[in-house]
Amino acid sequence: MVEQWATWLGDRLTATSAIPAELVRRELLLLIDVFASMVGPMRRETKVIWSRTAEQYGRHAAIRGLAAGEVVEEMQYLRELLIRHLAPSIAALRPRQGMALLLRLNRLVDRGVAMAVVGYTDELAATLLAGSDDGAGRRTPDPAALTQALDSIREELQRTTSVPTG
Repeated sequence: MVEQWATWLGDRLTATSAIPAELVRRELLLLIDVFASMVGPMRRETKVIWSRTAEQYGRHAAIRGLAAGEVVEEMQYLRELLIRHLAPSIAALRPRQGMALLLRLNRLVDRGVAMAVVGYTDELAATLLAGSDDGAGRRTPDPAALTQALDSIREELQRTTSVPTG
């Protein structure tokens, strides 16, 4: 799914040479992994992680130089991917179960879109406020900081979803 999503993103994936395409792919994978945990038995525990991940994605989209509509469009690709990949499984369910699952998936994607826009807006405001003092404008992307943010979320997801033994 990540490769399909990356293909759909096309040139946006490499719009900023300071952010490697592989880093964006890692972020897409993290979004899918967190989303998968949201439809399973740990959905309540990972709800905050989903919001944080989507918000971070919006921040990173602003750093990558995307327009606000583009970050929304990129998150909408997630919806399309899910529908394409899950349609046979959803169709196999009883109609009522399938509809309930489809509605839940759409609500989760909608929440992700909203949080990505929040992150994008926050990053844009921080950039503009920082630029008003020194005229610098957009901040320089720091791949190490972006990687650290992704690693932090991945660790939180693993801690939250791991089953304690003993």
